[in-house]
Amino acid sequence: MTVSRRTVLATATGVAVTGGAAAPAVAAPNLRILREAADYAVEKLRTVAPTVTAFPVGTKFEKWTYSQNGDWVGGFWPGTLWMAWLYSKDDDFRTLALASARKLAPRRFDTGTHDLGFLFYPSWVTAWRLTGDDSWRAGAVEAADSLIRRYNPRGRFLRAWGALDDPNNAGRVIIDTMMNLDLLAFASRETGESTYLDIAVEHARTARRVFPRPDGSTPHVYDFDPDSGAPVGPATVQGYSPTSCWSRGQAWGVYGFTTMYRRTGDPQFLDTARRLADFAVRALGPDHVPVWDYRAPQQPYDIKDASAGAILACGLLDLAAASGRSAYRTVALRLLTALAETCLTRNSARADAVVARCTRNRPAEDGIEISLPYADYYLLEGILRVLLPQDVDRAIDLSMLPTTP
Repeated sequence: MTVSRRTVLATATGVAVTGGAAAPAVAAPNLRILREAADYAVEKLRTVAPTVTAFPVGTKFEKWTYSQNGDWVGGFWPGTLWMAWLYSKDDDFRTLALASARKLAPRRFDTGTHDLGFLFYPSWVTAWRLTGDDSWRAGAVEAADSLIRRYNPRGRFLRAWGALDDPNNAGRVIIDTMMNLDLLAFASRETGESTYLDIAVEHARTARRVFPRPDGSTPHVYDFDPDSGAPVGPATVQGYSPTSCWSRGQAWGVYGFTTMYRRTGDPQFLDTARRLADFAVRALGPDHVPVWDYRAPQQPYDIKDASAGAILACGLLDLAAASGRSAYRTVALRLLTALAETCLTRNSARADAVVARCTRNRPAEDGIEISLPYADYYLLEGILRVLLPQDVDRAIDLSMLPTTP
């Protein structure tokens, strides 16, 4: 029997890595651990943020590498600064968050990506909610205008990738897009125009129909014929295979369907979020840090993706509140505790980021065991959902509509 590098490292650090069903090996949630993690994150940001002049996209040798236009992750840096401001009340973070968000202004008119929710919700929507400056609200609505141009009415989906006039990937839908729908819900609330939310709902209904398998797992990709709207079938780009379950995509699904339930009151979205969450919870190993794909051949000994854990924790906290089921909150707290105890960069004096042990794109061998900006963002969001829920509500809107008949 061969022993993986991860097994050796886990054994050396006292982390149990065994097969079988997930067990609550992580100690009972401790708010002190979460506060210490938030303190660490704020101090790290206080040191690093003044030197950041563009948008972090990932680390190389523990130092941020950057995109000038934000790539798809540009919203997470100002979003992380906003979370740091909420926790610390240090106005330097507020100033830096606003300055960073302004650099995304040209992307409001980018019709070549579905990622406008990732770009503009944690940056511009949050800026408007926390400052009241209407220019941020107006800009976020302009981004929503760009996003709805990607809607295919024949298949009732938002196209994920490629320019509008590019036939390649014209029928490609990915689970990640569930996280971009809240920008459309925001635009409908702010303008009174139902088209934005109508498109978000139609996309979510399509995703609900084609992504969840009977056991609650999901593929990364689902393809349609763009001309007829007819379904073609599942595929993957970042997962192990079309029949596997990429852990970050599963987390996007839990969070995204829960959000759509909160915005619409449609119990079918809540049911879908629960099915996806139940699969992810069952798939977690004893250390509660997700492997990059829950069905990769080497799991549970495969490389980790802490970013999937941070996103899933946020989604489970949201789902616990939406469903009234405290078990989801219990798992979320274990996830956050595990990340705080085993995945922070505390042991490195040179690290720019807060969270380590992330995996960007395993099949492409791109970004293995690095830090990612969305891991830092969602870790802080998750911790603040526990410690300062009213402040998180001010920033991102945790409100809920009544269920539909």
